[in-house]
Amino acid sequence: MTDPISAFPVPALDTLPEDIRARILVVQEKSGFIPNVFLALAWRPEEFRAFIAYHDALMNRREGLTAAEREMIVLAVSIANQCQYCVVAHGAILRVRAKDPAISELLAANWRKAPISARQKTMLEYATKVSTASHLVSASDRQAVLDAGFTQDELWDIGAVAAFFDMSNRLANAMDLKPNPEFQAIGR
Repeated sequence: MTDPISAFPVPALDTLPEDIRARILVVQEKSGFIPNVFLALAWRPEEFRAFIAYHDALMNRREGLTAAEREMIVLAVSIANQCQYCVVAHGAILRVRAKDPAISELLAANWRKAPISARQKTMLEYATKVSTASHLVSASDRQAVLDAGFTQDELWDIGAVAAFFDMSNRLANAMDLKPNPEFQAIGR
């Protein structure tokens, strides 16, 4: 890429605190490249650590929602927020987690018509409402998610993942974060 990945300073990897550099190198080893979000967020080390800690607490849970369902939520919220970086990056992760090379495009085009379960559509309906109209979320909205077969812990996770990525989307949009071209080939 010749364009800057962010409208804000992006530190060189070798200038970062050791814990942040180590985390980024683990991601690079696993994926074969450094996702731009890691470099962009590393500009503010304390915020990087807090962001990654909460991200991991939400996205690495093995109980409840599947990894693919968590990524579906991220994608639906990122679509609602028009966050190009997260749609591209998490679309790639969803393709891998769902083991489906077309799922991210189908969800991005219109998740309400995508080939996912009615239960998952209820999940995305709730996540989208949390994202776009949280002030209107009601007991009946929460009950619809529970009636679809989700537990109270999963209901919390749907809302927490949506809210976290609302913040992430807004930050990515504010910094004009560019998606890595490498994401396009992942999961195909």
